[in-house]
Amino acid sequence: MARRSCMLSIFALAVTPALLAGCTTISPKPGFDTVSELVSARSPGRAVISHPDTADDPAAAQRVRELLAEELSLDSAIEIALLDNRALQAVYAQLGIAQADLVQAGLLQNPILSADVRFPTAQGAAIGAAAGLVQEFISMLQIPLKKRVAAAAFDEATLTASAAVIDLVVDVKRAFYRLQGAEQLLELRRSVADATALSADVARRQHDAGNVTDLDLANESALAEQARADLARVETEVADDREELTALMGLWGSDATWRIASHLPELPSDDAEPEALEELAVSQRLDLAAARQRIRTLLLARDLTRAYRWLPSAALGVVSEREVDNGVWSVGPSVELPIPIFDQGQATLARQSAELEQRRNEHAALEVTVRSQVRRARTRMDQSRRLAERYRTTLLPLRSRIIQQTQLEYNAMLTGVFQLLLAKRDEIDAGASYIEALRDYWLARTELESAVGSDLVDAGQQLHHHGG
Repeated sequence: MARRSCMLSIFALAVTPALLAGCTTISPKPGFDTVSELVSARSPGRAVISHPDTADDPAAAQRVRELLAEELSLDSAIEIALLDNRALQAVYAQLGIAQADLVQAGLLQNPILSADVRFPTAQGAAIGAAAGLVQEFISMLQIPLKKRVAAAAFDEATLTASAAVIDLVVDVKRAFYRLQGAEQLLELRRSVADATALSADVARRQHDAGNVTDLDLANESALAEQARADLARVETEVADDREELTALMGLWGSDATWRIASHLPELPSDDAEPEALEELAVSQRLDLAAARQRIRTLLLARDLTRAYRWLPSAALGVVSEREVDNGVWSVGPSVELPIPIFDQGQATLARQSAELEQRRNEHAALEVTVRSQVRRARTRMDQSRRLAERYRTTLLPLRSRIIQQTQLEYNAMLTGVFQLLLAKRDEIDAGASYIEALRDYWLARTELESAVGSDLVDAGQQLHHHGG
């Protein structure tokens, strides 16, 4: 009885924890509260939603339809992308994979039941039999460290998913500003094409009347053809930019017939102060945070290897055997231990150490790149702002005065219609250059937001908090 009691105790020790561990539940949307918090801290007001398909989510589908029914603003375009971009939804699935790995790290290995029967031969008439139940127990001891490794990997997946949301927001902003600028340029290029076509028509009539030379007619015709070519180029840019934004929003079919606010916003009153932007980027960038978390995961994995390199696995169990001679069953404990003669974990440790060095250097290189991105984006934004302000405050008013003076001289018959049309064309060209400079400013500002890792709307408050 004592032997049987011992057998049952060992069996219970091996099986009960495994049964309890098998009851672990899996969350349907793991990590989304953390993702929402990380995104909201960097891009306020962005809703992070996970669903397998917008068509299967009535609330999301209805919201997309409501937004598409109106003229798209930047915020509504971003909201649609966060709801309907399938690549982003695929990134969210990585959270489920990481959570499954975390749950798996807390599960025990299944016990192994073995049995054999030995049939009689010519030399022996008795039937022999044996049965055993073995549970690998080193994995039980490894569970706390394994769960720490898996939890660190899950945190990394959460940071990566959050970074993907921020990247998508930046991509939508970039595409939105490019499309707005292209559509605004398209309006002006149409005006230039109309003006040059009118000038060429006047030149043609005057040439027929003998008042314009062949050279003047050729020049006016060339300008009209160039204006049409410029118009065709901008039309292509509009189509390309529109398709890029459509893809980022995850739209197709009839949903792709959306409308956009066609004019770029004017320059803001001021920009974020340059002080501490690099430090803010280092603290805010989620890809940097994910790189740091990747290093922590590798450190934990290496600790696990070091702790169990000499005894990576072992098993305890019970075995019972029927004696051939007398038919009596005997029961007793069993143990299985690997002998670390050949594989002592040295290759695994060497690989993990090399990977750790690799990740540390990658993190250091990324931090250098981030700082450089901040400086370059800030420089481009400042230069674009100064150029746009020069057009707005100096060149455009000057072109407007030239038009007024040319009109007065034309009314007084001191100048001809060609000079008036040329002045108008130059004014439109200056307006187009201003739009390009304004577009470049907003694109540079978007690049700075990407480099810093957060919206610049609240950059001043973040900088103040960071410095305090």
